Amino acid sequence: MTSSTTLLPVPVRRRSRPIEVRVAPPEVEIVIPVYNERLALEGSIRRLHGFLTATFPFSWRIVIADNASTDDTLAIARRLTYELEGVEAIHLLAKGRGRALRAAWSQSPAQVVCYMDVDLSTDLSALLPLVAPLLSGHSDVAIGTRLARGARVDRCLKRELISRAYNRILRLALRARFSDAQCGFKAVRADAVPDLLADVRDEEWFFDTELLVLAQRRGLRIHEVPVDWVEDTDSRVDIVSTALADLRGVARLALHRERRAQRESLTLISSKSPMLQP
Repeated sequence: MTSSTTLLPVPVRRRSRPIEVRVAPPEVEIVIPVYNERLALEGSIRRLHGFLTATFPFSWRIVIADNASTDDTLAIARRLTYELEGVEAIHLLAKGRGRALRAAWSQSPAQVVCYMDVDLSTDLSALLPLVAPLLSGHSDVAIGTRLARGARVDRCLKRELISRAYNRILRLALRARFSDAQCGFKAVRADAVPDLLADVRDEEWFFDTELLVLAQRRGLRIHEVPVDWVEDTDSRVDIVSTALADLRGVARLALHRERRAQRESLTLISSKSPMLQP
């Protein structure tokens, strides 16, 4: 009797490749620029994170942008990145709110980049109305405003008068059509960011105003959202020195506009007058 043996193929075990997990870039990135904010930082970030997790309908990421803090701000920021999903931190060696925003916005993969002050003086319910027109493509830049109808503001008379006077100067000197340049609650479409940042020179508090003036001059659509805003009585911003720096920035932009107008006028005259052409 002859027996036959059937040989079955032995499966070859191949080395498995590591699975690549690709995380889609967030639709909205919220940058919180900070300098020596160890007391306020953790409470504000946890409050913002809880709000976004519970109510925000778009994908998001929070970036803490520490600009040269000398206290425990950076250590707290780094700890929060481990404890809270969707929170990241960057560190700059030089001080300046504008510098921090430039660094964070320049490397963001989000469709819309925005920022708010660490004290969260602006009510977070305004965040969705701020970013929605940018995500839909109906606007290019969005700002929170404390000076438009529908806004509710709680601040001292001194700061109220300074804010109104400053924005009045912007309308007279720079023909600004936006109502509130200084509210720390703004957003920009990512596709508009590179060209704007390329020409914004200021790295500190005037960064906001310069960005808005350039956006207006280039015909970008600026959307305004009236906000509820409560003054942070613990603010350490030197109002006088900041105001003087802002006025120097206004003078620079006004002079630039005047020189540009003169060049355009000379070009127009030259094109209409053959005798003036070489």
